[in-house]
Amino acid sequence: LLLRWRRRRGLWRKVRAARQRQERSLVQMEMAARRFREQHPSVNTTSILSLPLPELSKKLRDGSLPPDHVFYAYVGKALQIATETNCITEYLQESETQLRKAKLAEKLGLLYGVPVSIKDSIDCQGHDSTLGFIRNVNKPAAEDSVVVQVLRRQGAIPFVKTNVPQSLISYDCKNLIFGQTFNPLLYTRSPGGSSGGEGALVGGGGSILGFGTDVGGSLRFPAAFCGICALKPTGNRLRHPPTVNVLCWSLPVVAAVGPMAKDVESLVLCMRALLCEDMFNLDSTVPPLPFNEEVYSSTQPLRIGYYETDFFTMPSPAMRRAVRETKQLLEDAGHTLVPFELTNVDYVIFNFCVRGMFADGGTSFHKKFKGELEKSGMGLFFWLAKSPSWLKTLLSWIAKPFVPRFSAIIRSMRPNTVDEVWSLHHEIEEFCHQFIAQWKKLNLDVMLCPMLGPALGIGYPGKLSVAVSYTMLYNALDFPVGVVPVTMVTDEDEEELKGYKGYFRDWWDRTLAKAFHGSVGLPVAVQCVALPWQEELCLRFMKEVETL
Repeated sequence: LLLRWRRRRGLWRKVRAARQRQERSLVQMEMAARRFREQHPSVNTTSILSLPLPELSKKLRDGSLPPDHVFYAYVGKALQIATETNCITEYLQESETQLRKAKLAEKLGLLYGVPVSIKDSIDCQGHDSTLGFIRNVNKPAAEDSVVVQVLRRQGAIPFVKTNVPQSLISYDCKNLIFGQTFNPLLYTRSPGGSSGGEGALVGGGGSILGFGTDVGGSLRFPAAFCGICALKPTGNRLRHPPTVNVLCWSLPVVAAVGPMAKDVESLVLCMRALLCEDMFNLDSTVPPLPFNEEVYSSTQPLRIGYYETDFFTMPSPAMRRAVRETKQLLEDAGHTLVPFELTNVDYVIFNFCVRGMFADGGTSFHKKFKGELEKSGMGLFFWLAKSPSWLKTLLSWIAKPFVPRFSAIIRSMRPNTVDEVWSLHHEIEEFCHQFIAQWKKLNLDVMLCPMLGPALGIGYPGKLSVAVSYTMLYNALDFPVGVVPVTMVTDEDEEELKGYKGYFRDWWDRTLAKAFHGSVGLPVAVQCVALPWQEELCLRFMKEVETL
C-alpha cells in the first residue's frame, strides 16, 4: 500500500508539473502579445485574422505584411480561444526565435511566416507528446516529426501544441493531465477528437492552419463539430508520426496525418507545400507524388456516388438533409449523382475494426494504461480488455438476443491466433477490392457521404463509441476523405429528431438521440471521398461542395 501511495503521489506530481507548464505557456503568450501591441499599437490584428490563408501567404511572401504582425496577431487570438476552450497544452517559445530567423530568409517557402498549430501526438523537438498519458509527461521528443520538419522548411512557424483525449482512441477531447477541451461554438458541446484541441483552436480562429491525425475519424469529427474543413489523406501520402500507433496497429485501421483549416483552398495550399522534395527525401517510404495541379484545377463534370445512411448508425435529420441538399445542388451544377449501395458496415466495424484493433484480446491496449491514474472515456473497452476469454464468450452469448451490438463488440475482442490474424488481413484486402470494383462498375469519380453531426454534448462521445461507423469505414479502406460544413441544424430538424429511434433501438441509439438534442444553429458537414492516392480529386470535389 505504501509503494502504491508513493507511485500515485509521483504521478500526481507529474500532472501538477504539466499543468503548471500549461499555465506558464499561456502567461508567456499573454506577455508576448501584450509586448507586441505596446510596440505596434497601430497594427490592425482584426484585418490580419480575417485573411484566408492563400491571401495571407501571398502578402507574407511579397512583403506587404510583416511576419511578426501575423505571428503575434495569432498568438493573441490563440490565447483568447485557449482561455475559453482549454485547447492549448503548450506554447512553443522557440517559435519566436524562428520568427526572427524567418525575416532573414532568402528563399521563401509556400508557407513562409504562417503560424501553425500542432496536435499533441505529433513530435516537436524538446516538447512532450503525451497522448494524454501521465507516463509521457517530461519525455520531450528528440527531434521534430517529418511533417513538422517539412513545415519548417516551407517557412511555417509551429507555435502551439493542442489537447487530445487519453490514448487518442476517442472522439471527445479530455485527459487527466490537461482536462476537457470545449467546442468554441457552444461550450456545452464536445469539439470532437482525437484532434479536438486543433478543432477548437482552428474553429475559434486562433490558428489559420492546424495539423492532426486520423485513426477512425480523429480529423473529421473535430472539423465537423467545429464547423471547419479537414482532409484525411491516404495513409502514407504524408508521413504520419509513429506515436499515432498507440496499439501498434498495422493493416486493419490505417492512421493518417492531415491538415485542418477554415476553407478548402487553405488545405490545398498546405498539400502543395507538404508534397515536396523535402518530404520525399526525409522519408523514402512516402511515395514521391507531387501535388497534381491538373487534377485539382479540372472543370470536367464529376460522376458522384452518394448514400444517405450506412444502415448501422441512423443519421440525424440534419445529417440526412445535408446529403440530400448537397446532392441536389451538385446536380443543379451539372454533375451526375448515382446512388451507392452500402452493405455490411456492421461487419466492417466489428470484424475488421474492433477485432483488428484488439486482435490479441486487448492485451496490448490494457498494457498501455498500466500505471495510469485514469482510463478516461475508455471504460467499456478497458474492462473488456482485461476480462478473461471465457467471460467474454459467456457475456457475448447472454447479450446476443437483447443487445446484439454489445454482443458483437465482446465477440470481436477475443484473442486471435496468428492464422486468424492473417486471414483477417486477407479478408480486409478482399473487401477493399470488392468496394473498389463496385465503385468502378458505377464509373464513379468521387463519393458523397454523411458525417456524424451536429456536435455531441460533453461526455457523450465516450458513451457512443459505436457511432464511428461513418468515418472508420474509410480508415479500414484507406481512402482519402475530407469534411466540408454545408448547413446548420434547423428548428425543423430538431422537431423531427423527436421521432429518432435508431436501427437497433438499443441503449446506444437512445443515447445518440439525446446527444443530438438541442443543436439548433450548430454546423453539419458531409464527407467527400476519393480512391486511394487521389487527394487532389478529393480536394477538387470538396471545393465544388464548398462553393455550391
